[in-house]
Amino acid sequence: MTVTPPETNRRTTRQRAAVEQALADHAEFVSAQQLHGTMSESGVRVGLTTVYRALQALEQSGAADVVRDEVGERLYRYRRPEAGHCHYLLCRRCRRHEPLDTDAVEEWVAAVVRSSGFADVEHTLELTGICAGCRNGEDHGLPVRTMS
Repeated sequence: MTVTPPETNRRTTRQRAAVEQALADHAEFVSAQQLHGTMSESGVRVGLTTVYRALQALEQSGAADVVRDEVGERLYRYRRPEAGHCHYLLCRRCRRHEPLDTDAVEEWVAAVVRSSGFADVEHTLELTGICAGCRNGEDHGLPVRTMS
């Protein structure tokens, strides 16, 4: 059995904590590459692989919400502890997001589970579209992403 030296463990913990803080500093959904770029620009040295792993750990622990953009890339947003589980309607152009009525979604999922006979069901719900602002050509102050 190989034991990692404590210095390495602390370094990894600091890096993952830095990723979590950087994600918490973003109000909008962000990709791993964008988060890595932001961290690099601000002088935080962390590898892209570490960013991916930290984001995956945050997702698994319930500390990050995840949606996919128009090309299937995973986008992350920090979930405040008091926020709980959420679903979003996401603009494919500007990434503006609106939380959905999670109770209605969860009730629907529970009804499907009851009627299907399945157990231990997990779900992902992603609704995307083009927000009214983008349809009207408004500038939200956010970088506009177009489909490639």
